[in-house]
Amino acid sequence: MTAPGRRSSTFTRLLRHGFTDPSAAERLLAGEELTGVRSDPVLLEALGATADPDLALGGLVRLLEAQPDPAARRGLLDTLIAAKPLRDRLLGVLGASAALGDHLARHPHDWQALVTYEPQDLHPGVTEFERGLAEADDPVALRVAYRRCLLSIAARDVCGTTDVAETAAELADLATATLRAALALARAAAPDDAALCRLAVVAMGKCGGHELNYVSDVDVIFVGEAVEGADEDKALRAATRLASHLMRICSETTVEGSIWPVDANLRPEGRNGPLVRTLSSHVAYYQRWAKTWEFQALLKARPVAGDPELGEAYLAALQPLVWQAAERENFVADVQKMRRRVVENIPASEVDRELKLGPGGLRDVEFAVQLLQLVHGRTDAALRSGTTLKALQALADGGYVGRADAVQLDEAYRFLRTMEHRIQLYRLRRTHLVPEDETDQRRLGRSLGLRTDPVAGLNREWKRHASVVRRLHEKLFYRPLLDAVAQLAPGEARLSAVAARERLVALGYADPASALRHLEALASGVSRKAAIQRTLLPVLLGWFADSADPDAGLLNFRKVSDALGKTPWYLRLLRDEGAAAENLARVLSAGRLAPDLLMRAPEAVALLGDGDGRAGSGLEPRGRAPLEQEILATVRRAAGAEQAVTGVRGVRRRELFRTAAGDIVSSYGTETQPAEADQGALVDRVGAAVSDLTAATLAGTLRAVVREGWGDDLPTRFAIIGMGRFGGHELGYGSDADVIFVHEPREGVEEREASQAANRVVAEMRRLLQLPSADPPLLIDADLRPEGKSGPLVRTLKSYAAYYRRWSLVWEAQALLRAEPVAGDEELGRRFVELIDPLRYPADGLGDDAVREIRRLKARMESERMPRGADPKLHTKLGPGGLSDVEWTVQLLQMRHGSTLPGLRTTRTRAALAAAREAGLIEAEHAGTLDEAWVLATRVRNAVMLVRGRAGDTFPSEPRELAAVGRYLGYGPGHVGELLDAYRRTARRARAVVDELFYGA
Repeated sequence: MTAPGRRSSTFTRLLRHGFTDPSAAERLLAGEELTGVRSDPVLLEALGATADPDLALGGLVRLLEAQPDPAARRGLLDTLIAAKPLRDRLLGVLGASAALGDHLARHPHDWQALVTYEPQDLHPGVTEFERGLAEADDPVALRVAYRRCLLSIAARDVCGTTDVAETAAELADLATATLRAALALARAAAPDDAALCRLAVVAMGKCGGHELNYVSDVDVIFVGEAVEGADEDKALRAATRLASHLMRICSETTVEGSIWPVDANLRPEGRNGPLVRTLSSHVAYYQRWAKTWEFQALLKARPVAGDPELGEAYLAALQPLVWQAAERENFVADVQKMRRRVVENIPASEVDRELKLGPGGLRDVEFAVQLLQLVHGRTDAALRSGTTLKALQALADGGYVGRADAVQLDEAYRFLRTMEHRIQLYRLRRTHLVPEDETDQRRLGRSLGLRTDPVAGLNREWKRHASVVRRLHEKLFYRPLLDAVAQLAPGEARLSAVAARERLVALGYADPASALRHLEALASGVSRKAAIQRTLLPVLLGWFADSADPDAGLLNFRKVSDALGKTPWYLRLLRDEGAAAENLARVLSAGRLAPDLLMRAPEAVALLGDGDGRAGSGLEPRGRAPLEQEILATVRRAAGAEQAVTGVRGVRRRELFRTAAGDIVSSYGTETQPAEADQGALVDRVGAAVSDLTAATLAGTLRAVVREGWGDDLPTRFAIIGMGRFGGHELGYGSDADVIFVHEPREGVEEREASQAANRVVAEMRRLLQLPSADPPLLIDADLRPEGKSGPLVRTLKSYAAYYRRWSLVWEAQALLRAEPVAGDEELGRRFVELIDPLRYPADGLGDDAVREIRRLKARMESERMPRGADPKLHTKLGPGGLSDVEWTVQLLQMRHGSTLPGLRTTRTRAALAAAREAGLIEAEHAGTLDEAWVLATRVRNAVMLVRGRAGDTFPSEPRELAAVGRYLGYGPGHVGELLDAYRRTARRARAVVDELFYGA
């Protein structure tokens, strides 16, 4: 016995052989089960070669204990020591799979299935597995026979006799044999049903693709037909009973556990559809109703059991439809959206451990390969394999994928699939999560051949391969397009011109010939610029394809690159700052406004970078104070008023681009930042940014005019009052600046001189701001002044007071609800507000006559101003539930209660609505309905301006423009109809609230 504190030589040897609990291993070796071999170096070396020597030794002892007598135990030990193939197989399985160790302990003779080591045993097929299952005459016996066959597959796998692709194919063949055996049991149990129908079992998913996991749902589709002379309805019911029984045989848990779930949810209509359909019913469904992902799933369809002729007829009927799927509208977008949806549904706590579904996981490889197969398999039958690795090789051979990319992706996929196999093999449980426990990671790393620091090695290799997949899975689709036009690798198979056009059309490019010319111009040559473009374009093309107008995105990128391509910082920005390239792609393909602004100031691309480290932080709108400071500094440097306003316009152009780009990026989202969920916050941000910019622009223009005409000594105080959406901080991209002008003569200045000066200021401001320019116009609209267009353009404060005291109409008081000083003399602006407050918030509220007048004016405006031919239900301003409805309702509450409720004394619509809700003037539900409608209508108007480059109050009629508006509002390709329905529904609910609160209905 070893003295306390001293380690025995056996203990040390066990440590050296990889045991993590040498003390426990010593006790097991000292047991009677291992008498005679416990010190045999061959046994220790073989145990040390396994993934988990402790697990292998424990499993061996349990197996020996389970032998029926000492002679059987001795025979097993002798064979184990003498026969290296058996020793490697048996101990390899015991060290990798606790579940198979449990099976051997329950069925102690099954180890003999590992004795045979003949060439024909290396790669058994369906026939050999059928022989192995032949004697199973009930579900329990079938499970035992299945595990015995699985034992031999696992032994070949862990010993390296088969590679991961061969192992997956063997598992699929075993599944095929098992489905046939289960169907035979079901038929034997119901011979009358079997006599009525023909039933074919079509494997889908990994089983159909000959790439099954150790533990996986086996996806199937059932096809049934009546035998000659039988009633079809009765035959289908019989076939359904047989199919259901087959599923129970495989799926139900018995004393021997279960085999695997049989999943028929890929059938037409999924769980809601009949389990068994006739062939004609299947064909009719796929011709009329099937979605893109259902054709994608059919890529792997393979008849495996039941009536072989019926199975082949199913395949022959549906395969042609599979290869037409890429012609469907929004095909690529549908496939990519399905992939994104899978990722989004992964629990946040698991996404970093998800081997199959997470970013850089197995599904990324499979989706990328399937996408290319569906696009190019129409014309190239060599691509029509259901097996991922075979399809990837065929894509590389045909030039559809670069060979180097294909090799890297093949290696990564094999490594990740092997990880998945070994994780599942341990407990024979369906999981794709990399274990967190260090012991499990150690066993997993050793099973992959990583013996030096297996935990660190496992994580290093896993992350490396996942990174390769993340980098290549999108690039795989786009890189060959560049190789086709750049022609830099003459020895490699290259995408043909026809295939390149096919791929671009599938991506949504309406003019593939022009797109190829743009790619050639951007990516050809050996310059540094072309090399960087070739690196950027694969991902940029993907982002363009995710938009409503890929052609515009690519064209605009070429224009920007032509303008800035020789500027070193431009390419460096796109290459090195992760957010910049994606932000640029989103902006360039989102419509006309932002790209047009950028084309006139290409250096504004710099705003798209990471800035202070937050993605797109350069797109945060600047506040009023810094804007005005910069604009006034620009005016000071200018030689004259026209030059000053040209400089002011330059600042406005850049800042409009900043706001529009930030709006687009926040609305669309990026790979690193999801789309902003709070639509109201987006509207408020744009409204405040454009209003602040307009105010600063007017302040700068005012300073330029005064400076040129009077130095800094204008003979009258002068203030600009924002009205309407301007005063409410709610301007959109295409809004006019509603204003009124007020002045007050300085001491000692005659009123006539002061008025002349004030009118000259206004006239000159309007002239300067209307000088011909490619920039979005800034129109000053002063029609809300007293007496409207027929009244003086500028009044003194005293004149305003006299007019409002004697002549003011109710609509003028209502218009003043959103009056707020925006530029000029601050003290004068404050006094103007003091003047109008009693008018807009009358102390006694509104009388019935005033309320009736407001309602009459509202009804008149709806009838007279609605454009001829416009659909009122989709008119965002004047239509039912539109902006006017919400604003007039809120303003009526303000005029009635503003004198007693300070919260209502605001120029902002949403703030006033919130105050009315808090004061109990409107129910919370009604307030929410009005707020939602106002925000949506404002978002639509902003979207129309961003997309078309000109203002509009209705949805565009041109399909691409409408799709772009939908994309901005969060409705992906093919879902514009849902947007229009949502708008009508939201507006309808708002109008019901307006009818109650405004019209008193």
